[in-house]
Amino acid sequence: MGNLFSSFDPQASVLFFSGGFNWVSTLSAAIIFPQVFWLTKNQFSGSLVMIFKALLAELSAVFGGLCVPGVSMIFLSFFFFIIFSNFLGLFPYVFTASSHLVFTLALSLPIWLGTMIWSIFFQFKSIMAHLVPLGTPGALMPVMVLIETVSSIIRPMTLGIRLAANMIAGHLLLTLLGGQGSFSLSGSIVLLALVALITLECAVACIQSYVFTILSSLYLNELMSAEFSKKFA
Repeated sequence: MGNLFSSFDPQASVLFFSGGFNWVSTLSAAIIFPQVFWLTKNQFSGSLVMIFKALLAELSAVFGGLCVPGVSMIFLSFFFFIIFSNFLGLFPYVFTASSHLVFTLALSLPIWLGTMIWSIFFQFKSIMAHLVPLGTPGALMPVMVLIETVSSIIRPMTLGIRLAANMIAGHLLLTLLGGQGSFSLSGSIVLLALVALITLECAVACIQSYVFTILSSLYLNELMSAEFSKKFA
């Protein structure tokens, strides 16, 4: 079966690609999705429009009164980029970029760090007030500040680790079952289990993309205040 983790090594040779060329798969979304704007209406483009409208309504409900132009489009781009990378990794001999912390943290850290820097410079009192929940006894305030600070710092890391861990777990199970199906006498049973697992992985790819997008938007909405939206009104 070979090394179980070789499919997660960006330096491993996969068909004609080796070394850093494995990361080229992450750019496929930037090449394929823009073509949709020049295609005639079909079932694929219609499905994308339906997903787009549903997510836009969901994000509008999350942000509420935060009327910042283009903020929803950022998270919609996150969703489509992540779900495309997740599905692309399910194909044979395709490098799974979304299973690496380099990929996931590159998405979660910038939006969190940019929001934190802006909040510290322009909403310092508001962000400090978030560190002490309403009704906290005076004796517990230092402890709550420490807990809330740690909770805020680990948010982008938990987002990235959650996405990468789910992708790694699913691909490891697919690799194990695929190897067992080649050497087992009950190959048909393993094949059925493999089909069921692939179906589950497709669902996980969609769910994790949605979870990453919604949690990122919730974290942003928590830090932003009404004063931020007034600057763009």
